[in-house]
Amino acid sequence: MAIRGNDVADASASLGRQTTELLQQLIRNAAVNDGSPDSGHEIRQVRTLQAFFEGSGLEGVVVEPHPGRGNLVIRIPGTDPHAPSLALLGHTDVVPVEPAGWERDPFGAEIVDDVLWGRGAIDMLDLTAAYAVVTRQIARSGFRPRGDLVFAAVADEENGGHYGAGWLTEHRLELIDADYVLTESGGAPAGSRPAIGVMIGEKGQAPRTLRVTGVPGHGSAPWGSRNAAVIAAEAISRISRFRTPTVITPQWHAYAAALELGADVTAALQSPERLYEGLPATGRLQGFAHASTHTTISPNVVHAGEKHNVIPGEATIRLDIRVLPDVDAAEIEGYIREALGDLLEHIRIEGDLIVPSTVSPVETPLFDVLRSAVRRARPAAELLPMLAAGGTDGRFYRARGIPAYGFGVLSDRWDYGTFRTLFHGHNERIDLDSIALTADALDFTVREFLGRDHGVRLPR
Repeated sequence: MAIRGNDVADASASLGRQTTELLQQLIRNAAVNDGSPDSGHEIRQVRTLQAFFEGSGLEGVVVEPHPGRGNLVIRIPGTDPHAPSLALLGHTDVVPVEPAGWERDPFGAEIVDDVLWGRGAIDMLDLTAAYAVVTRQIARSGFRPRGDLVFAAVADEENGGHYGAGWLTEHRLELIDADYVLTESGGAPAGSRPAIGVMIGEKGQAPRTLRVTGVPGHGSAPWGSRNAAVIAAEAISRISRFRTPTVITPQWHAYAAALELGADVTAALQSPERLYEGLPATGRLQGFAHASTHTTISPNVVHAGEKHNVIPGEATIRLDIRVLPDVDAAEIEGYIREALGDLLEHIRIEGDLIVPSTVSPVETPLFDVLRSAVRRARPAAELLPMLAAGGTDGRFYRARGIPAYGFGVLSDRWDYGTFRTLFHGHNERIDLDSIALTADALDFTVREFLGRDHGVRLPR
């Protein structure tokens, strides 16, 4: 970390401490979203945040589309109605855990050796806490932003945003609308310079269900039967082996170069014909490298049978399909059909939804400020635009033409491969240095971006 003046360093440390304490509370609320309407209980997070903002003069609006699925939105009005506004968009729900796989209590929020453990530590309660700390600090400091600052703590990101950003976009857009957005999940360094990842976009989604038809019978005589579970198993095997076309996006081309893996490996990683040769050299990044260059089809939920002695006549396979830019529904259908081949005699493909990939431009005033924010900690750093393999709430803004960036600043102990393995995995955690670096960078970004006269008169 670069050395700065004592006053600046003290302010940064204070932001880090406040963010850490609030993050611990948010983790302990255990707002687990299992995909069912009555899970999540994000209203607990809303109450914690309301208590945090007490005395700051900020109250905000609470929106609860379904009982317990609470959202909190706070807007600090700017002094210039034509200046660009900025939203800090954080979700408050977390995915379920398998406690047996954890070394520590996933909802204990313990700090051990300057590392904070817990579900949501990096996805993305750390950022949501930092957004809240920065917003409160702005209100208390007397800083007058030229454009509006929006803090949005939203529900249900882990299941599509139906009770969170998606619902608010459809029903209460005036609450969360902004000209620029910061959200998850950037900040990991790559290479020696280093390059700091900023998520400028994400792949699209096209979920499908395979409906398998067999013939039921008695489990004591399986020979010659048409067991739907067996057909489903073969379908899953074929899909897992199937390779969709390799596509080298501009974002992956730049990321491969930033990894500094040597000229031959880099050339392989940037070639549609040689990509698979280079994958092993990326180590923990193999999954991300593959996902960055392919439309992926993952059979994640399988169901067949109800009783152990009955051969199932039906089975279902739910596919999680993530699509690269410019891939359409017809191509997705073609991939599935090619993978399944003659099994289609027994399988029906259901669903036609496609949420396209979204990408934000980088030639924006906010992106320039993010570069300055990163260089306060790492003077030689460059920003590395990335395409997220997973989904974020940023897509609701990008779909309307609003730039949304996943931004943070992680410490030197991180690389993106390590960072990704903890998303939705065991032993999720974050170090206190990364919390402080990110909170400081966000505070600078908000003040710098909303304090500037950008010379742009935006229509309202």
